[in-house]
Amino acid sequence: MIPHATFPVERWRVRETALELDLLHEAESIFALANGHLGLRGNLDEGEPRGLSGTYLNGFYESYPLDYGERGYGFPEDGQVIVNVTDGKIIRLLVEDEPLDIHRGRLEHHERVLDLRTGVLERRLQWTSQADHTVRVRSRRLVSLDLRSVAAIAYEVEAVGQALRIALQSNLIASQPQATPSKDPRAAAALADVLESRLAIAHDLRVVLAHRTRRSDLMLAAGMDHMIEHDGTRYTRSQAEPDMGRVTIGVRLEPGQSLRVVKLLAYHWSSQQSVEWLRDQVDASLGIAVAEGFDGLANRQRELLDAYWAVADIEIEGDDEVQQALRFALFELLQATARAEARAIGAKGLTGNGYDGHAFWDTEMYVLPALTYTQPNLVRDALQWRHSILPLARERAAQLGLRGAAMPWRTIHGEECSSYWPAGTASMHVNAAVADAVRRYVLATGDDAFERDYGLELLAEAARLWASFGYHDRDGRFRIDGVTGPDEYSALVDNNAYTNLMAQSNLRAAVAAAERHREAAQRLGIRSAEIAAWRRAAEAVYVRYDEHLGVHSQDQDFTEHDRWDFERTTPEDYPLMLHYPYLQLYCRQVVKQADLVMAMFTRGDAFTAEEKRRNFDYYEQITVRDSSLSASIQAIVAAEVGYLQLAYDYLAEAAFMDLRDLTHNVRDGLHMASLGGALMAATCGFGGLRDYDQRLAFAPRLPRALQRLRFPVVFRGRRLAVEVQAEAATYRLGEQDEPLEIIHWGEDVALRAGQPERRKIPPAAELDPPRQPPGREPERAQRRLRIAAW
Repeated sequence: MIPHATFPVERWRVRETALELDLLHEAESIFALANGHLGLRGNLDEGEPRGLSGTYLNGFYESYPLDYGERGYGFPEDGQVIVNVTDGKIIRLLVEDEPLDIHRGRLEHHERVLDLRTGVLERRLQWTSQADHTVRVRSRRLVSLDLRSVAAIAYEVEAVGQALRIALQSNLIASQPQATPSKDPRAAAALADVLESRLAIAHDLRVVLAHRTRRSDLMLAAGMDHMIEHDGTRYTRSQAEPDMGRVTIGVRLEPGQSLRVVKLLAYHWSSQQSVEWLRDQVDASLGIAVAEGFDGLANRQRELLDAYWAVADIEIEGDDEVQQALRFALFELLQATARAEARAIGAKGLTGNGYDGHAFWDTEMYVLPALTYTQPNLVRDALQWRHSILPLARERAAQLGLRGAAMPWRTIHGEECSSYWPAGTASMHVNAAVADAVRRYVLATGDDAFERDYGLELLAEAARLWASFGYHDRDGRFRIDGVTGPDEYSALVDNNAYTNLMAQSNLRAAVAAAERHREAAQRLGIRSAEIAAWRRAAEAVYVRYDEHLGVHSQDQDFTEHDRWDFERTTPEDYPLMLHYPYLQLYCRQVVKQADLVMAMFTRGDAFTAEEKRRNFDYYEQITVRDSSLSASIQAIVAAEVGYLQLAYDYLAEAAFMDLRDLTHNVRDGLHMASLGGALMAATCGFGGLRDYDQRLAFAPRLPRALQRLRFPVVFRGRRLAVEVQAEAATYRLGEQDEPLEIIHWGEDVALRAGQPERRKIPPAAELDPPRQPPGREPERAQRRLRIAAW
């Protein structure tokens, strides 16, 4: 774990109090800055030492052939990996001809602070060289939420105690070598020699480099310009080489005097435009950035974040550590999506190269639900990306012998990139995830035009997929066989409950949308017979209930399998996928991540309250959480069934996944799904938010440790504030809002502007929660057990 001493708890900041070299990778991910188009890892200004140097552009990838020992029909042909593009973060400092190097001399002070209210990463250090020359350095870095292609660094160096001659070297470097790739399947593929130089120009204090990817044939231009503040003589020189640009600035500083350099960066890429076009775009973006300067960009950044926090902030009282983590989650989701603008949202955002930079179902089931009721415009953009790849998804469905569209399990550009069939193509529920995101967005916004022009087609093509893949058996039940649900320790199963129930929701939503938009449905070739077939399939979806155990079976045969031997599994054996063959995992009752339990959240309307509690108790005992996707869902359902302390522990685990590096792989980038899941654990778990029946419903209840929870909900233009305390909840509409009807613990509540409604919360029953597999308790629970044993 990342210790509290290094990253102390502060409600609005993430602060690193000292430079810990063994946490260098992790800090680079935590301090990454992005806007959805451009991402910069939190590397040190001088560029070395580094764990993983990273500058990423959304959608900019290289392709490579996928290798198979035995190739089969329908196997994906090519993989895609996000490219580490031209690095403009590097500013090297020489003091009296000695480089600022933390391995040499004395690093007397070092602190980095990410301010979640300003979006600026600030670093302060004091360093003394081996020759006893001391400087203070302050750098501030931002990736603009306003200008999508622009980043900026303000770098100040001050002479301490004596006059010093210094030189700054501001670099722009392409094709930096990276560390040897990990054997962890969650890490990225390593491709060498990806970028081919096409342009290198230096003029005054500006340098522009352009490169092309060798296989995917994408063109990139990156540029830097500089503003210098110094009273005195200075020397400057600009250089450009195929893979390197440099601006050198030399000055003499008197004691207490400083040099301030503002470095502006701009990045543009295209699959169609020429290198000359992209160079012009970079020059234009740099011109705008220079006109704004760092302070202008920072002021605009603060304005945009003030507006964001006004509609998105989740406040809790009673746990500053969780409060910090939730705000970090909110900030990171904005960084991943703000300027993504109809491109994919990767599982790591733009904070690292984990999972090759691919987007998964995580986007629709964890990130978009957390944004739908605060930033619906960003959700619309994300769904328009899904719509844009429908032609590729139709081709994939046809290759699989199916109608409709088969969304890729993992991708950057839209093609299926998963080379492992059981955990890739067979995870058909990604299609239902897209449909669910469409349903929720339209419910939350009433965006009729989007449903007509985009949503209906997404819903219909997914419904066609289910209708052609599933079938009615001799008993009339609609079955979906040979799929993999969210639990990737159970593959190629028949009638996965989550998949079937989500397909049912998809089919129903497609029917309703087609009937609302009959003209658009006609244009898409949706006829009444097809709608009737969707309706029949939805009514007949099969979910197996095990009468003997009194629980729903995760899939048709799951509860018949032998149970995993948890007693003989040591803590070092987790995650199981890295220590046991799938041959053993697939045939036993062991759950990687919430699956049936997730269905009880996403399709809670399909279960009774008593069924939910029995199901939760059963699956809790066999769920090992070898996925960062699990804790948040377990938190939500644990809160619903009445295990409030357990839900609180799971919320903390989801929230601390990155800030405390609980899965030991934050080095590859942050876990966007866990961050989004932590927000849902607060609003849907302790806030009890549900949207099953075209209305907002709340069943809030807090654990003893929390005194208050407040969160916003934007619903069809209204701004609803929900405040939960131990005994009551208060619902308050904005002053100019239209009336709204909601449900509180089964009671209809009519809300009017200026008239807050306070409702009592029924007391929670005293329940003994189920046990987890040995050693797989939530992290906070494990900590309590260690303290008790000590």
